[in-house]
Amino acid sequence: MDNDKAHQNKPQNTIAEFFNSKIFRIIFFSLAGFIAVLLIFKIGMIAGYKKADFSRRWTENYHMNFGGPRGGFLRDFDDRDFMGAHGIAGQVIKIQDSEIVIRGRDNVEKIIKAADDTIISRLRDAIKISDIKIDEFIVVIGESNKDGQIEAKFIRIMPMPPTGMMFNKKFPSMHRYY
Repeated sequence: MDNDKAHQNKPQNTIAEFFNSKIFRIIFFSLAGFIAVLLIFKIGMIAGYKKADFSRRWTENYHMNFGGPRGGFLRDFDDRDFMGAHGIAGQVIKIQDSEIVIRGRDNVEKIIKAADDTIISRLRDAIKISDIKIDEFIVVIGESNKDGQIEAKFIRIMPMPPTGMMFNKKFPSMHRYY
């Protein structure tokens, strides 16, 4: 009987010895390290995919939201056909909830999205989006979102420029807004 008990304890000791052995620790930490490297690689792939997807969607919506260059991208690269990367100026043609549609250069319509933290002012006075009126001239500073709309950080209502001078290069003070 004692011999049977000794025989039953021997496999358990062998298993315990294996889990406590140096070889098991090397195998375990090697596998854990390999899995960690795979996870880091996968996270990098996801981040790269999201950047590429954002870029693709932004490009698809560029002409719809920003007008883009009249003759296409692969022609004369002077600055008259491109908008500023972080801002736009134009006349308000529609206001709906937190979205403002403005008519900019060449009568191209742009969509502006205002958030709760968007700073809105008339000259120097702080106002609300509900205080903006159709046909007012606004200058917007913000960032493009994935749909090519501008998420406004700052909106300022300005006096309407004289007729015919709104987007005239002879007046550089107005040209800098677009």
